[in-house]
Amino acid sequence: MASYDIRPLQLRILDILLAFDKVCKEHNLRYYLWAGTMLGAVRHKGFIPWDDDADVAMPREDYNTLVEHSKEWLPAPYELNSIEKDNKFTGTYAKLVDASTTIIERYDFMSVGGIYVDVFPIDGVPSSKLKGKIHVGRYSFLKKMAYFCNRNPYKHGKGASSWIPRLVQHFYTNETIQKTACNLMKEYPYAKAEKVCDYDDGTPGIMPKSYIGEPVPIEFEGKMLMGVAMPDKYLSHKYGDYMTIPPGEKQRQHNFYYLDYELPYKDYTDDRAFMKS
Repeated sequence: MASYDIRPLQLRILDILLAFDKVCKEHNLRYYLWAGTMLGAVRHKGFIPWDDDADVAMPREDYNTLVEHSKEWLPAPYELNSIEKDNKFTGTYAKLVDASTTIIERYDFMSVGGIYVDVFPIDGVPSSKLKGKIHVGRYSFLKKMAYFCNRNPYKHGKGASSWIPRLVQHFYTNETIQKTACNLMKEYPYAKAEKVCDYDDGTPGIMPKSYIGEPVPIEFEGKMLMGVAMPDKYLSHKYGDYMTIPPGEKQRQHNFYYLDYELPYKDYTDDRAFMKS
């Protein structure tokens, strides 16, 4: 469990969600509360009590439009960080960041950013179960490569455990891996697909597009945001018996390595030893 009170963090994340919702409605962009955030909306009418992040997802066309216009559409202090805008960004999805804050997810992660909401593009996948599994499996391999590319190679010492990340970092760049993965995701256009996936969930995330449908208003922390068309089918597919509260040991949190509500992340001085070297 987190070593700090997560409610102030949730409220800052809620501010990001509301800013995101406003921009999407102003520019007719489709989006959905996603994953645990959608689950929280249904089961708790807001954040899952122990949750310290938020997820939204957008069909690829809408996602691309937001990425293209984020600088002109988003009010300060919010910014959208993605591989399309920054070749050092460590993901195939975007982070909508409060740039007036600082967060480091884990000690061994090289990236520093602000409090964020993850924004996932939704893409198509092959209709065939086997082809879909192979296709998303290729993405999962690239995701693992990206993890090694952006991790402190000496996290577990300088022995054999450092060999794989060192080799990956020697032969590949973050940009090459992320953009290869992005191109893979876009091979099956969302508009023509019967099945879709946000890819970050792997093969369990593949589902009929009808489960998502057109965005539907849903209450979240006393506000009305947008959710999937078939919440029960979507959540049952992802989580099974989603209305049952999991036991304490399965209530996952990030417990962020560093969190500052007042310091802009671009002003953060990174004193971690492996970053200096």
